[in-house]
Amino acid sequence: MTSPVFPFTAVVGQDDLRHALTLCAVDPAVGGVLALGDRGTGKSTTVRGLAQLLAREDLDMPVVDLPLGASEDRVLGSLDIDRALRGEVAYAPGLLAAAHGGILYIDEVNLLDDYLVDLLLDVAASGVNTVERDGISHTHPARFVLVGSGNPEEGELRPQLEDRFGLSTPVATIRDVEQRWEIVRRRLAFERDPHGFLAEWAEREERLAARIRLARDRCADVDLEDDLLEAAVRLCVDAGAVGHRAGGRGARGTPRGHRPRPRRRGGSRSAAPHAAHRPRAGIGRRCPRAGRRDRGAGAARCLRGTSHRPVAPSPRPARVPTVGWQSSAQRSRETSSSRPPLTR
Repeated sequence: MTSPVFPFTAVVGQDDLRHALTLCAVDPAVGGVLALGDRGTGKSTTVRGLAQLLAREDLDMPVVDLPLGASEDRVLGSLDIDRALRGEVAYAPGLLAAAHGGILYIDEVNLLDDYLVDLLLDVAASGVNTVERDGISHTHPARFVLVGSGNPEEGELRPQLEDRFGLSTPVATIRDVEQRWEIVRRRLAFERDPHGFLAEWAEREERLAARIRLARDRCADVDLEDDLLEAAVRLCVDAGAVGHRAGGRGARGTPRGHRPRPRRRGGSRSAAPHAAHRPRAGIGRRCPRAGRRDRGAGAARCLRGTSHRPVAPSPRPARVPTVGWQSSAQRSRETSSSRPPLTR
């Protein structure tokens, strides 16, 4: 029996993170969530709360944790030792097989070893995991929603892996006193009586689960109009998004009511999106509008962007004229010749 986990709906603040995770639970094609921010802000608590919600409400979406120190055999799968001792050659599924059709969660994703990153990139691109080792040859589908969290101060995320996240949201420390007080109060109540606290929030969890089911049923009937697609593409272009992957994912996350701006005279279009929907540049990518590097995931795919203002180039320092080398004797002669003559 697993120990109780803090409820997903009881998390105070972090509305963007909870909204992004809910979108992935509704439509896995959104592409996952990257949550980078301060330590101790409830990133992993929120993700594990969603895992508990999905399991308790039978929403058929497993959430699998990928530890930082996991071995290659544990991730990809390997020979089944128990059956091998009986003379059989069989495949033992790994974490990727368990995460098929669900969520693969990586805490401290920016500290993940390079060899695990390479494995994830290969499987995430193809959606298939192929294992050929120890006398076995096995292939199975491995399509999952990638969710990662971490503190950017502890290390940067590889751009290749960062590009595999569909949405990005910053997670900052809450400064409001009332919200901080509510966080402490709820946490103490959960630690005193975990089962009683879960029962208190059970109705809210059920309502959210019902909304997720209803949204899943309606997803197939959603038809994006051309103006919404145009707005999503323009966001990607204005933000300097690298590659074309952000366009399709950005169309799924286009805010309701957001429409393209009218054309200017001469056929040119507005160069900057609305400030509330302005995306950020990706980690390790040079933003052409801001002239600096920003932390976050794929440029046109974040939930909350930052304003990119052009940065004026810094003036070059004035060149200091160089003085040729002179000996001490030459300097003393020049100094003495510049003095007025002494008179009696």
